[in-house]
Amino acid sequence: MLNLDSCSIDDILMQRKSLRRALSAAEGLQDVRIAILGGSTTSEIVNLLELLLLQSGFRPVFHESEYGRYFEDAVLDPQSLIDFRPDIVYIHTSCLNVQAAPPLTCTEAELPNHVEAELARYRQVWNALEANLSCQIIQNNFEMPPYAVLGNMDAASPGGLSRFLLQLNIAFAQEIASRPRVLLQDVHGIAARFGVGRWFDWNRYFNYKLLLTAEANLELARSLNSLVKALYGKSRKVLVLDLDNTLWGGVIGDDGVDQIQIGRETPVGEAYTAFQQYCLALRNRGVLLAVCSKNNEDIARSGFGHPSTILKLEHISCFKANWDHKHENIRTIAKELNLGIDSFVFFDDNPAERALVSAQLPIVAVPEPGDDVTGYAAAIEHGRYFEPISLSDEDLGRAALYASNVQRASLEAEFSTYEDYLDSLEMSAEIEPFRSVYLERIAQLTNKTNQFNLTTRRYTVSEIQSISEDPGYIGLYGRLTDRLGDNGLVSVVLGHRDGNSIHMDLWLMSCRVLKRGMEAAMLDALVERAVASGILTIHGYYFPTRKNVMVADFYPSLGFLPCPLQPELPEGATAWTLDLSGYVKRNKHIKIEEQIRDQPY
Repeated sequence: MLNLDSCSIDDILMQRKSLRRALSAAEGLQDVRIAILGGSTTSEIVNLLELLLLQSGFRPVFHESEYGRYFEDAVLDPQSLIDFRPDIVYIHTSCLNVQAAPPLTCTEAELPNHVEAELARYRQVWNALEANLSCQIIQNNFEMPPYAVLGNMDAASPGGLSRFLLQLNIAFAQEIASRPRVLLQDVHGIAARFGVGRWFDWNRYFNYKLLLTAEANLELARSLNSLVKALYGKSRKVLVLDLDNTLWGGVIGDDGVDQIQIGRETPVGEAYTAFQQYCLALRNRGVLLAVCSKNNEDIARSGFGHPSTILKLEHISCFKANWDHKHENIRTIAKELNLGIDSFVFFDDNPAERALVSAQLPIVAVPEPGDDVTGYAAAIEHGRYFEPISLSDEDLGRAALYASNVQRASLEAEFSTYEDYLDSLEMSAEIEPFRSVYLERIAQLTNKTNQFNLTTRRYTVSEIQSISEDPGYIGLYGRLTDRLGDNGLVSVVLGHRDGNSIHMDLWLMSCRVLKRGMEAAMLDALVERAVASGILTIHGYYFPTRKNVMVADFYPSLGFLPCPLQPELPEGATAWTLDLSGYVKRNKHIKIEEQIRDQPY
């Protein structure tokens, strides 16, 4: 089977049908319905995206607009789109679809009017889709035009098309930032990195209205695939790094810390420094860094004492340097970080180590770095493993959160009882109905949390936004803080009303706060709001998966009693009920922060 992430467009197109058959036979594929509204012919993008999504664990169903009818199908005649009921709508347009470009005689004062006129057309599209559909929208921005009629002035003159598209892209970014249901695909950046000279195919366009080269369509499809994976919580979380000839040049056990290549003195050293800077940038935006090296631990750690190193030991969330097999160490790292192995990317210059990890842990992503350190960052970027769709405070502080958990684990050993340990943490929680400021984080948790997740239902930001506005639902988030730091938003419960009962659609919690009593605090808050709404009974459900066995007994542990299964529940599910009359609060260790009840949710 071809690895689509590393093979050429010719190989993919030549074997597309056989690849599709083989990939479609995989078990456990997640259904996703995608509508593509195109300003040019989109059939090739659909064919390529289908293969990539199948490889990523999805079973896509597509709806395509007719050529150039993206505006009509979204705004003027949306019924076929409504009937299709998409989970995602992708609006695929290009610089050729621009209608309000300024004339060459445009002045600085007139340029904003042209930008606003073009933006207004797309605002109509987004408004119509948001009004008619409860789904996520992906809108691309614009590549630079194939020709600069004004030469260098095209980017400076208010009448230049390049200047107009740059201004329009900024306007798109600003508008979409205020729309949680719309994501921006950065076609401008993709085309610039790929090369505008290789982007357009005029022969195919004039014959078939296929605007882009097959290679460019593959780049677009890879970008879309990464966005869909991110929407459904399949982005990676951890970069596991080798050391010798990966983070620095040379073998530290042979050369010593003074002789490894790092720093600004040589071209090779500077290249390793640049790669360390790239890894640190990933860490600063929420990707955890781990080390997995065959070495004596004290020798391996000494490399981080080099005066020119960018990465420090405090940047590493888990450090394994020994002579065990690396796939075994990766399993240990996953256990210590309490994360699934499918969250990991393993980066090593040694092809034998890469091959062994790929064979033993095929679910781990293993990029091919090549022989030159100058291409290391590009190899990781090519895989789009860590694609974000938002950047929350929790993302920016994730590494610090895991570092605090190490402190908590060591602190536990100082107390004679676990109850004393919990009290020593001085925990406080904010538990409130869904608020707009947290919708992206709530959706992110529903898609990333697998172990402590009773139903493993997944929600997009747009679905969470609709639910937050529906009085038929009770949805609560929980933030937890203790004396060692802020754990962030770590728990979500969601249920829908049915008469005087609440049926729980979702109950999840981040594994980094396991056994801290947060589940009891969430139940107390849920009962309080349910009773205030006239609810007499809570019905909870457990849908077993390979990853959530740890919560099989969650409901009975909180006093729920078994009840008859409903016929529509999945095989192996269990159903539970809690009578709220005479309810006694369960939370003993967490102080609940009082919030202003009339704040906007």
